[in-house]
Amino acid sequence: MKYPKPLQKGSTFGIIAFSSGISPKHNARFECVTNHLKSLGYNIVVGDCLYDQGKHVSGSAKQRAEELMSMLLDDSIDAIYPPWGGEVAMELLALIDFERLKQARPKWILGFSDVSTISATFACKLGWATGHCSNLMDLSPSSNDPLTSNTLNCFATSSGESFTQHSLSHYASQWPDFVNQPEAGLNLDTKTQWQWLTKPQHVEVIEGRLIGGCWDTLSHLFGTEYLDLKAMSERHPEGLILYLENAEMPPTEVARSILSMEYRGVFGCINGLLVGRSAAPEETDPKRLSYYECLRQYLSDLPIPVMIDLDIGHKPPNLTLINGALASVSLSAKSEEHMGSITQTLAP
Repeated sequence: MKYPKPLQKGSTFGIIAFSSGISPKHNARFECVTNHLKSLGYNIVVGDCLYDQGKHVSGSAKQRAEELMSMLLDDSIDAIYPPWGGEVAMELLALIDFERLKQARPKWILGFSDVSTISATFACKLGWATGHCSNLMDLSPSSNDPLTSNTLNCFATSSGESFTQHSLSHYASQWPDFVNQPEAGLNLDTKTQWQWLTKPQHVEVIEGRLIGGCWDTLSHLFGTEYLDLKAMSERHPEGLILYLENAEMPPTEVARSILSMEYRGVFGCINGLLVGRSAAPEETDPKRLSYYECLRQYLSDLPIPVMIDLDIGHKPPNLTLINGALASVSLSAKSEEHMGSITQTLAP
C-alpha cells in the first residue's frame, strides 16, 4: 500500500463534491467547519464543483472528474475532502485517468457514503490508502464525541505506526440541524453495541487489510476493474477485511446484494465481514423480512466470521477506517458490554 503524507498543521485540504454539493442554506455550517480547520492550522482550497446545481450533483460528470484529477495531480494539496456523499460518484470512475495517477503522489481521499465509491476504488485499483471517516460537514468545533473529534488525528499517523479505536455505547439517532444550528455536534442518545453474527472458531479477532464503504454503491462495483477484491487479495496474502454499511436498501435489496456478492466470489476473497449500523427505514410489518432477519438468513452460513452493528455509516458517529491498513478487530463476548476495538497499522 502507498500511504499519503500524514496530515498535520500546514497540510492543505482540497474541497470539492464528487456527487452532491451543498445548498446556500448550508453556507453557515460550511464556514463553521472550514474556519475550525483553519484554526487548527490546516489550509483550505475550495474548488468550483461544490454547490448543488439544482438537482443531485455539483456539476456535470466531466466537470467533477476534471476537477478531481486536477487536485489529485496538484502536489500542494494533501487531502481531498468532499462536504459529504451523494448518489452518483460512480459516474466519475470511467473518466479518471488511473494510468496517469500511477505516477502521482498519493493524496488522502476522506469521507463516507458516496465518497467511498471513489476511495475504495483508489485503494483497490491504485493501492493508495484512503480514509472512510466522518464527513467534512461533521467536523464542527462542537463535534466532541471520541470518534468524530479524533478523525484528523488518525490521519496524522505515520507509515508503519498504529492507532486504536474502541466501540461506543451510544450513537446519534438524528443528524444535527446544520441549517438552524450550524455549530451543532452529535447527540449520542441511543444505545448500541457491536455483535458477532458468526464468531471465529478459536479466537475473538478478525485480522486483515481493510477495504469497504457504502454497501448501496459498492454492491454495483464488486467484480469490476474498480473493485476487484480477488486481485487485491492476491497482492496481500495476509487477506482482506471487508466492511460495509447500509444507507437506504430495504431488506430484500440487501438480500439481493449478498447473493450477488456470493455469485461473484466476494466472500471467498476476504477473512471476515464487518457490517455497520443500518440507516434504512425499519420494516414494521411482521409478515415481511426485517433487516436483522435478512442478515441472519443470508450471512450466517458464510464460512467467514461476521460482526455487525459497528460504528460505521449513516447512523453516526463513525470510526476512522483506512482502506489498505492492516487491522485487528476484536470483540469479547465475555464482557457484559461486549466492548470491541480495532487497531490499524499503516503497513506497506
